[in-house]
Amino acid sequence: MAIPAKCVTVEEARALQDNWKKTREPEINRAIGSIDTREFFYSVAELEEYLTYVKEESKKQGITNPGVRIYFGAYNNAISNKACVFIAPTNGSSKESVNNYSVAPFNLGSGGWPPINY
Repeated sequence: MAIPAKCVTVEEARALQDNWKKTREPEINRAIGSIDTREFFYSVAELEEYLTYVKEESKKQGITNPGVRIYFGAYNNAISNKACVFIAPTNGSSKESVNNYSVAPFNLGSGGWPPINY
C-alpha cells in the first residue's frame, strides 16, 4: 500500500508538536495550574470499530461519504481537569460538512502520563 497523501514525515510531525509545546503548552499549564496532557491513545481496533459504526449509521441516513471532526475538550470532574479529544461524525466529507448529531461521538481514549513526546 502506498503512503496516504496526507501523511507527513516524522520530522514534520516533531516540528508540529515542538511548536505546539512552545506556543501553547505553557499558557495551558498556567491556566489549569498543572501539566496538561497533550497526546491521546486509541488502538487501531477501537478506531476501526468506531469508523465502521459511523459508516453504518450514516448509511442508514442516506449519507454515503461521512467525515469526522476531531475536537479538543477538557474534563471538569473530581477525577480529572485534563484535556481530551473526541471524534464527531459529519454528514459529508468536506470541511464545511455539518456535524451529524444523530451518531454518537467517540471519546474515552487515554492520555499518556506524563505526556509522551513525539
